[in-house]
Amino acid sequence: MTDAGDAELERERTLCERARAGEREALSQLLRLHGPRLYRSVLLPRLGSAAAAEDALSTTYIKVVERIAQFSWQSVGFYPWLRRVGLHVAIDQLRKRRRETLFDPVDLERELENGSDDGQSADHLEQRDLDVARRRVHALIDSLNPRYAMAIRLRIIEEQPREAAAQALGVSVATFDVVLHRAMAALKRVMQTSEADAP
Repeated sequence: MTDAGDAELERERTLCERARAGEREALSQLLRLHGPRLYRSVLLPRLGSAAAAEDALSTTYIKVVERIAQFSWQSVGFYPWLRRVGLHVAIDQLRKRRRETLFDPVDLERELENGSDDGQSADHLEQRDLDVARRRVHALIDSLNPRYAMAIRLRIIEEQPREAAAQALGVSVATFDVVLHRAMAALKRVMQTSEADAP
């Protein structure tokens, strides 16, 4: 790590110590520093919509405030711990809303269990999370009927309103809802098959 990187990590360590001692401003600085990364590389790709990811981020912040005293400094900084809290929140959210999600809670539980974030920097974790999510989503969607793939891209990935997505597909809103429901069911089947085939 460069001298600048060492200095940044030391600054973050000081913030963590102050946050654990109850200083709210120090904790706020840590969340402002790492929250956007958590949102864009962990929550948004796994939860599939901005609204769900924003809700999960808010819940993550609440849990961090409640649990900061449990945080133990590691040489990779605050982000890996924040990421684990965020993944737990995402799991809870996915369990509550089974429809129109691209990931199952079991996917995230597996991530947490394998401990692959141990010793990884925030930048490395962010890039890995984004790459994994992007590859997985596109490979799964590309394996579907093109009409189903388009419905998912329009509504879930691009977050187009139902009316606009229906118009792009050339169907009524009611028909689009049926197509999207079938597309998500097909995607779930593909995901289950890919999990069953995994070593």
